[in-house]
Amino acid sequence: MKRAIIFPGQGSQVVGMGKALAGAFASARLVFEEVDDALGQKLSAIMFGGPEEELTRTENAQPAIMACSMAVFRTLEKEAGWKPASSASYFAGHSLGEYTALCAAGALALADTARLLKLRGQAMQKAVPEGKGAMAALLGFSAEKAQAVIEEMHCGICAVANDNSPEQVVVSGEKDAVQKVADAALKAGAKKAVMLQVSAPFHCPLMQPAADAMREALAKTAIQVPSLPIIANVTASGVHQPEEIRKLLVAQVCGMVRWRESVQYMAKQGVTFALELGAGKVLSGLVKRIEPSIATQAVGLPADIEAFERAA
Repeated sequence: MKRAIIFPGQGSQVVGMGKALAGAFASARLVFEEVDDALGQKLSAIMFGGPEEELTRTENAQPAIMACSMAVFRTLEKEAGWKPASSASYFAGHSLGEYTALCAAGALALADTARLLKLRGQAMQKAVPEGKGAMAALLGFSAEKAQAVIEEMHCGICAVANDNSPEQVVVSGEKDAVQKVADAALKAGAKKAVMLQVSAPFHCPLMQPAADAMREALAKTAIQVPSLPIIANVTASGVHQPEEIRKLLVAQVCGMVRWRESVQYMAKQGVTFALELGAGKVLSGLVKRIEPSIATQAVGLPADIEAFERAA
């Protein structure tokens, strides 16, 4: 059986995330402490107790989601004796989750990953003035249909940001353009269009200043060959060369998250099981909708870890 280990992206944050893990496992506590030290802030306190508006700030949400996933990952390694390099074939993550995947694979140090994601969140937030950008989820609509609507509208900067599943796509760009594309998508057959509560229009050309900031930061960051190939968001294929990883992480800031194609790539490579580590079960649900042949398991709480140990 070929397995993939997958890590969630932004939107999975919730006040209280990681608190039970820290209370139950020393390995998890050490992850949160290392991230706090790397950032010079008590991010774990915001994760465990809020306030929610602080946790949902992009600069906090991104390293927080990574920290929670890595706490689960390290706990499975240390407490359950799990050896991912011998039990899995690929790592993958959704947007910021790609950084978590690289950290889990040993390509990025935990402290470096936390600092990169803090900077990434800050740079994304600063790239577009507040209120000027927007994102919308189009349900019952494909990426191909969304792209066709965007090209037909000619209404400003708008791009497909996330191809999440055959029935869920997210568009991103200038606020007016996104609204017009969302309205047109409804007329073209989308079941629903939801304007998302986000702080910036991620994964579109407006993020170029953030891409430039990440290029500079990544040029100064050590990247090792990962223990397993990483399925990159922007290519939906495996990558393991450090310089290619560096280049794709920069491209990812403005580029589309090709999650549907990434899961299809897993299936074509023979993956039949995906293990989601961290807060929530969003990716597990998407995997099931994209490739029903791939079984999933989400591990994020102490009870999940105990169940994983029993099944191992």
